Amino acid sequence: MKHYDYIIIGFGKGGKTLAADLAAQGKTVAMIEKSNEMYGGTCINIACIPTKLLIHHAEKDSQLKNNKNEYYRNAIEDKNKTIAALREKNYKNLADQETVMVYTAEASFVGTNQIHLEAKEETLDLTADYFIINTGSEPVIPPIDGLKEANHVYTSTELQQVAELPEKLIIVGGGYIGLEFAVMYANFGTEITIIDSSKDFMENDDRDIAEEVLKVVQAKGISVVHGSKATTVSNHESGIEVTLEFDKGKERTETASALLLATGRKPYTEGLELGKASVEVDDNGAIIVDDDLRTSNRHIWALGDVNGGPQFTYISLDDYRIVRDQVLTGGSYSLAKRKNVPYSVFIEPVLSHVGLNEKMAQEQNINYVVATMPAANIPRTKINKQPDGLLKALVDPETKKILGCTLFSAESSEMINIVRVAMEADLPYTFLRDNIFTHPTMSEGLNDLFKMFDGKLA
Repeated sequence: MKHYDYIIIGFGKGGKTLAADLAAQGKTVAMIEKSNEMYGGTCINIACIPTKLLIHHAEKDSQLKNNKNEYYRNAIEDKNKTIAALREKNYKNLADQETVMVYTAEASFVGTNQIHLEAKEETLDLTADYFIINTGSEPVIPPIDGLKEANHVYTSTELQQVAELPEKLIIVGGGYIGLEFAVMYANFGTEITIIDSSKDFMENDDRDIAEEVLKVVQAKGISVVHGSKATTVSNHESGIEVTLEFDKGKERTETASALLLATGRKPYTEGLELGKASVEVDDNGAIIVDDDLRTSNRHIWALGDVNGGPQFTYISLDDYRIVRDQVLTGGSYSLAKRKNVPYSVFIEPVLSHVGLNEKMAQEQNINYVVATMPAANIPRTKINKQPDGLLKALVDPETKKILGCTLFSAESSEMINIVRVAMEADLPYTFLRDNIFTHPTMSEGLNDLFKMFDGKLA
């Protein structure tokens, strides 16, 4: 039975980065990945990179006018080639390390320091001093009658593999994943209907932001059906038929070429036999960790989506920093020191946020002053012809510190990082009000947005 210093289960962002650092220190590492299609993790194979690449292709409106189906097939082919190259690079980055062995197999614990591997043609048991679980997440499949029997039903992972552009797509789920796919496929020329179980569109966001997003979404021809849930699906001559249920028992049917299930993701721990390793999970299936990301077994850490934290690849990378500090550098970084996690939703324009919005501040009884500004006020929007959107910020009236910021505008995915740095540095709003930005850029809009607080905080 082969023994390693560290066994990492899951070839995701946090795990692969830690594996390289451990190898550089002369540690022996086993990297376990159950699929050769997932070297490098969720981000490069089925999430961030492929979806953003398709979004990039979909924004080339002028090229779609000739033959949208051919253009879409070419976009899928380009996506496949790109991620295949990235996957191969990620594999070699570890496999070429002298002290790292990559195993393509399914892993399950058989004890507190031992795992069993099942590959296509062989089995193997390994032991280690320490384990890292980095298995990510998987789509949540809602309880809809007929799903197993119906054709043309896809998760976000599966739809990206379909080379034929759906003429009409029904999306179950009005969250951020559903919105990204809705806008992307609408730009490719697909007719889109979103089935949103919430009565309020983007219910966790401020109403002014949500209304602005909805206006832009509807301008693309996307239909949003609020307060409804899909109860039954069945095959139909046009592809698939979906029965929707509303309040008071009302029903109606919709037909489409395909159905996308965009109802969230959950930690992936299937088959790991965590109980045999004395690793506890919560009611949602997430591995329970402390602020150092240690599990109930002190020799095992859990990184990324599987520990129930924010489901972003950069959070998996930040989880890596926490574990790296403990096992390699003797640092003290922990979850307790993480704050102000930014995110971006790559609709058109991009929706980005960090910190508190008004809804959160009110729920937490936090005093704030707010400022909003149309994105069209930024000179750059006259150049890039992207005037849609709204910029919004919250400031503490006593400390003058930034509490949060929501940017619904072109290039907001870059701008939000600037705001986050100011918040992390505990700088007052005046830092962004007076910062020198190059011109003409979207970032200089932060000057004007934060200048609006001068009259409100006097």
